[in-house]
Amino acid sequence: MLVIAGHVTLDPAKRDAALPAAKEMMAETHKEAGCGAYVFSEDLDQPGRFLIFEEWESQEALDAHFKSPHMAKFQQAMGGFGVKEMVVHKYEITSKGPLG
Repeated sequence: MLVIAGHVTLDPAKRDAALPAAKEMMAETHKEAGCGAYVFSEDLDQPGRFLIFEEWESQEALDAHFKSPHMAKFQQAMGGFGVKEMVVHKYEITSKGPLG
């Protein structure tokens, strides 16, 4: 399993414009084979900063996601949101279970 986690910081004035694009991206990605989770959540302490969390069954599923039409549409839209910073990491997970 792969976990993708990080954040993207947008111009806070563009936040409202970014929300529909992020919601559409999440909805379309949830339909993809191999997607276990795909979430954008707004940082409550930093306006315009969104946290990213994804789970993928395999590298092949993630590669297909990167080639999807909704990814291309979202990346194009991101150009208009005043991206100030993007930090995202990929983690390869060997096991998963309940906490505790």
